[in-house]
Amino acid sequence: MSENTDLVDTAVQPPVEDGRGGGPRFGDGPATLRADAVSAWFGDHKVLDRVSLTMPARQVTALIGPSGCGKSTFLRILNRMHELIGSASLAGRVLLDEVDIYDRGRRITHARREIGMVFQKPNPFPAMSIYDNVVAGLRLNAIRTGREGKDDLVEECLTKAGLWKEVRDRLRQPGGALSGGQQQRLCIARSLAVRPRVLLMDEPCSALDPTSTRRIEETIHDLRDEVTIVIVTHNMQQAARVSDNCAFFLAAHGTPGVIVEHGGTHAMFNSPQDERTSDYVNGRFG
Repeated sequence: MSENTDLVDTAVQPPVEDGRGGGPRFGDGPATLRADAVSAWFGDHKVLDRVSLTMPARQVTALIGPSGCGKSTFLRILNRMHELIGSASLAGRVLLDEVDIYDRGRRITHARREIGMVFQKPNPFPAMSIYDNVVAGLRLNAIRTGREGKDDLVEECLTKAGLWKEVRDRLRQPGGALSGGQQQRLCIARSLAVRPRVLLMDEPCSALDPTSTRRIEETIHDLRDEVTIVIVTHNMQQAARVSDNCAFFLAAHGTPGVIVEHGGTHAMFNSPQDERTSDYVNGRFG
């Protein structure tokens, strides 16, 4: 089960102006994320075993597999949220454009800003306005920008999240008054406001109706040139629709989770190399 803690404290660093008066800009655009021999434990219980995976920039990578095989744990490791759990530990490296986010010289909060997260359950600040929800990340990061810059940023991020046309006339109304699908897109807009280079999504459509799911999938498609996306999903049709690459996780007979197979989505669904992958994507188990 995913933790419902979307906004975590992030590093305080001065913004870089985008040259158009449109608010702060961070990083250098979408980044390649690479896990190198990552293992993970909760206490003495090992849940992942030497997982290596490259998640290319400007592409969508889907993590698929049965419940309990370590997908959500792996996702939380990718932006250092795993270590929020007291009993958690890990080995291996996570590299953002070949820079290890676990290096002792790098702030944990900086990693969480560059690698954003959208959770399974939409969690806007319910009493806070739609406008203030979007700019909440700026305040948490102590990022200063003028009113015009904030206005531009709110419109930009809500547009990228596919929500602007639906809410532009009620920006001062509470975010909690939106539908579930709109709330999830508001959370995406909020994550985009601090200019992450990677966006992690942990089953973002599992609590949504088919229409809202379609709109989230359209948003993912539209964002792929703006930010690298890694999504956990149990919906094989969704993985086939939205992703460029897939990684199939499996934990058999009480063993730690491993990646059985990974590669281009079309190949994974149409000509998998491992029989277990074929069985899973065709609904024969899991």
